[in-house]
Amino acid sequence: MSFPASQVTQRQHKEAMFYYFAYGSCMCPVDLKRSLGEKTHIYVIGPAQLLGYRLGFYSYSALRRSGVLDIIKDQSGVVEGVLYQLPWRLSEHLDEREGVVHNWYRQETINVSSRDRVYQNVRTYVVIDKLTEELAPNDWYFNVVLRGAVTCGLTEQYCWNLFNHMHQLQQNYSHASTNIAIGIRQLKDRG
Repeated sequence: MSFPASQVTQRQHKEAMFYYFAYGSCMCPVDLKRSLGEKTHIYVIGPAQLLGYRLGFYSYSALRRSGVLDIIKDQSGVVEGVLYQLPWRLSEHLDEREGVVHNWYRQETINVSSRDRVYQNVRTYVVIDKLTEELAPNDWYFNVVLRGAVTCGLTEQYCWNLFNHMHQLQQNYSHASTNIAIGIRQLKDRG
């Protein structure tokens, strides 16, 4: 998908804007539209890279009944995502989506690279109370994240790595759930 930079630049003069780096379900403009109440693909600058972090599923969303993505500082890590330039009027809606008021995520200011340019003072969100182990995404979240990554032009290798990571977490969860169910059944049979 190609996103003309001129659209974003033209809008910049009409209203106050802020940069937002999405690395999870918000990479998908269709899903982001659901929360912000308007089309968001027009605000996409393009794929971007965040150095010094890595992805992980260190949070659980009760609303989505799924493990959800977070970024963790890691000197050798790189996170790919989607860079948006959003109007300030959508800031509160984005905070609401990320659960800032509930202390699920907090804003973090970062620098990202996109289209041979470094963008400073970019907003992203990080989980406040991280789980100690990763929790598998459900199929819906898996598909939304992957759809956003592919649609917005993240590198093919990164998309494959993301797919494999999510798939492996689901496989591990599936095996663990099966073992727990067998254990419960055996306990019931004894009692």
